Amino acid sequence: MHFAQYYLDCLSQASYLIGDETTGRAVLVDPRRDIDDYLHDAEAAGLRIELVIETHIHADFLSGHLELARATGATIAFGEAAETGFPIRRLRDGERISLGSDDRQGVTLTVLATPGHTLESICLVLREHPEDDVPFGVLTGDTLFVGDVGRPDLLSAAGHTPQDMAARLHRSLHTKLLTLPDATRVFPAHGAGSACGRNLSSETSSTIGDQRRFNYALQPMPEADFVRLVTAGQPATPGYFAHDAALNRDGHPLLEPGPPPALTLDEALAARDRQGAVLLDCRPLAAYTHAHLTGSLHTSLDTRFAEYAGSVVAPGTPIVLLAAPGTEQEARLRLARIGYDHILGHLPDPSAVLANRPELSRASRRIRPEELAARGPGLAPGEEGEEGEEGEAARRGGAEPARAQSADAMTTGATPADAIPARPIPADIQLIDVRNPAEYEAGALPGARNVPLAGLPDRITELDPARPVVLYCRSGNRSVIAAALLEARGFTEVSDVIGGYDALGAGVQ
Repeated sequence: MHFAQYYLDCLSQASYLIGDETTGRAVLVDPRRDIDDYLHDAEAAGLRIELVIETHIHADFLSGHLELARATGATIAFGEAAETGFPIRRLRDGERISLGSDDRQGVTLTVLATPGHTLESICLVLREHPEDDVPFGVLTGDTLFVGDVGRPDLLSAAGHTPQDMAARLHRSLHTKLLTLPDATRVFPAHGAGSACGRNLSSETSSTIGDQRRFNYALQPMPEADFVRLVTAGQPATPGYFAHDAALNRDGHPLLEPGPPPALTLDEALAARDRQGAVLLDCRPLAAYTHAHLTGSLHTSLDTRFAEYAGSVVAPGTPIVLLAAPGTEQEARLRLARIGYDHILGHLPDPSAVLANRPELSRASRRIRPEELAARGPGLAPGEEGEEGEEGEAARRGGAEPARAQSADAMTTGATPADAIPARPIPADIQLIDVRNPAEYEAGALPGARNVPLAGLPDRITELDPARPVVLYCRSGNRSVIAAALLEARGFTEVSDVIGGYDALGAGVQ
């Protein structure tokens, strides 16, 4: 058997190539949109990709089933309940897919219908030989993660309440997945940092036995308690999720490779003024905060670039990239992975351009943790918060390409505190916590209002642009993204806290 996991750090997304080395027949499960790695590895292993299986209609990335079907002639398959705008093979509960020369030998996948995250969700039990008592593993899609279970409240399950979907998920877990032997390996579709759950581990595989023992959502409890547990505290849903779910269901344009065209500064500004384009600065955080084009948005390539961009830029918006030299193609590809294809071009070497036109730029307003705490002892946090998207997850969210192994940890940069001049904190501030609800509930600054980054575009009218705003997150990354959005929307006094809640906890208590 040939088995390879491809883990895409920046979206915490896993896909799988499975083949029978005797027959050369292979399937690909939950592929991303850029498919060259799969094609190269299949050819090198002597495999023919005959079937592309989606464990469900994804909302967090644009899948590559259409690209693979065009490149290989493979059939696209979904769970039986899926409704799509293109021809598919419908996989029934209990159906066996044999990659051997006949059904009695060779690599076999057995379909399990596991509704809950979505109605059409399936899992795939993988055996190297049909008669194996203990499966090699189970591909659990977004039904079961390492350390968590799939969220039941996404728009791809429209028409059903989160409580109804959570009850279905409970039944799927206990009547299907937890009946497998404890030694069965678990291979999920996502890891830490994904908005498809709230407590995903950085580990990219586990076993049914370990999850039975250690996964909080699989502990013995009545169904009603499970429903309450998994419907509370989920991360805010990025704005692009509904867009991607629709494209994955109805069909989307095929990925077109190639770098974005280079634009002059005048062309970039004209695209903004005449076409409504967003100027998206994807340089490292320190470069952006030092100087950026007034009104530009920001999310750095060394963090969860596409997810954050999809949180602050509406789907379909024209985009001009302000990228460090040599990174514009990576930025375009990573945006294409979430279906953001309307890239008008890029501004070569934005830092040099800004140095020549300082009247068009501004520096970010950032404050030290002790400056905020100096407003009074009540602003010191009382307890440590959970790791959020900039914790373990963001360290896994770097700019590396996907690879067929677990991801290495990465860190995000920040402007050093001693490089920021001190400035007084206005007394009448609006203190905004842009972390996710579970992080906020685990510990927050008194008086802070929780407006998660992903929900900020829709809730921006709750804030008063005439009053100063101070933003904080866990470590000082999401807060800069949020500050850029507020500035672009006309807020004039916006600051964020360097190092975020973690720095406040370490430096003030």
